[in-house]
Amino acid sequence: MSARTVSLINKINGEVKNAIKENIPQFRVGDTVRVHAKIIEGEKERVQLFEGLVARRTNKTSANATFTVRKVSFNVGVERTFFLYSPRIQKIELVSTGKVRRSKLFYLRPLRGKAARIESQRADTSESVESSVGSSANSEAAQASA
Repeated sequence: MSARTVSLINKINGEVKNAIKENIPQFRVGDTVRVHAKIIEGEKERVQLFEGLVARRTNKTSANATFTVRKVSFNVGVERTFFLYSPRIQKIELVSTGKVRRSKLFYLRPLRGKAARIESQRADTSESVESSVGSSANSEAAQASA
């Protein structure tokens, strides 16, 4: 491709991304997301939720960016691929953040139950702060009585 064609493609990609979605949350592979997808059944249109683990992301900077969400429904693994900038996606909610060291989580396909869990990256530090404050107060009281 010529330089002119590449610059034109980049310009179109930028316009598409800016025009379609501005409120997409920052999410990565390993995060749990809830996707609100528009479904057309006959003449009716409704919103269907699909909540699961992000197993793959492709073309992160392109207008053709996709992500694959995996969930287990009735003991059957279901994977669904969405276009990130699709008009059929009404909203994407970030439910929780996972700690993984892989770019694609296909190794989870044969795993079930506890073996398929992903460690949560979010840690509740408010409890640890309160407990450390309480323990320092107890240690000061112990020193004062001694």
